[in-house]
Amino acid sequence: MTFDVFRVIHADHPSLPGHFPGAPLVPGVVILDEVVAALSEWRHDSQLTGVHTVKFLAPLKPEQPFTISLSPTGEESGDVSFHCRVNKRVIVEGRLAVLWTAP
Repeated sequence: MTFDVFRVIHADHPSLPGHFPGAPLVPGVVILDEVVAALSEWRHDSQLTGVHTVKFLAPLKPEQPFTISLSPTGEESGDVSFHCRVNKRVIVEGRLAVLWTAP
């Protein structure tokens, strides 16, 4: 089961003015914030306990739409794999440690 959500980081985001003036890029931490928000939307009963891995493969520009995809790893550990895509190109990928709480 994969959960997909679409996001855009707008040009007026407060992190952008200092993140390469004249050629702004979305900071990785802002992208990760969106991944964590997507996790909450997907599974309200989840709590992020850590980030096992994250790899930034390509930059994201302000106003550039991207898709976050989350999927369980299939292990009992509760880990969740994620990737972010612009069109079909993966720009970020990683694995989260997640604790599932009882409803």
